[in-house]
Amino acid sequence: MNVKSFLIAVALLAGATCQAQTQEKVLKGSQVTESALIEALTIEGPEAAGGATRGFRPAAKGDAKAPKAGPGKANLLITFATNSSELTGDSQTSLNALAKALQSDALAGFTFRVEGHSDARGDPAHNMELSQQRAESVAAYLVKTGILPERLKAVGKASSEPLNLTRIDAPENRRVTIVTTR
Repeated sequence: MNVKSFLIAVALLAGATCQAQTQEKVLKGSQVTESALIEALTIEGPEAAGGATRGFRPAAKGDAKAPKAGPGKANLLITFATNSSELTGDSQTSLNALAKALQSDALAGFTFRVEGHSDARGDPAHNMELSQQRAESVAAYLVKTGILPERLKAVGKASSEPLNLTRIDAPENRRVTIVTTR
């Protein structure tokens, strides 16, 4: 392989990687529904542990009512006041749908990581602190709606995992991601 062919192959691979990262779906507005979140966050159920289940029964494999296992991850466009961790009204509406999904029978046996993301503008240390505060703000809101705090872990990611590499200030880079952890 000559140098020109090698450089073309590298460029094509880099382009495919960028395109794959920007194709990850971000749920926003009316797309944030209880059913869409259950579908995205459902993973293969936790193994039945011995002892009491506190009133819920994880769906068994092959159970007709059990949702199909999804990616275990949902990117949500949760908006905040500028340079703040204060949730907007639109975000609270989305988080109410998330709370209903987390309280569903399908997700009752799982725990979740709430990841705050920021774009790459500004000071990296400030972005890390702000993304952590935003993740904590979302987790605190969910706890107020009845989600047990031990089911949630808030993590700030700052700008380490952008979805849109071509526009650093893109709204999808400023998001909250909910990840099913078990």
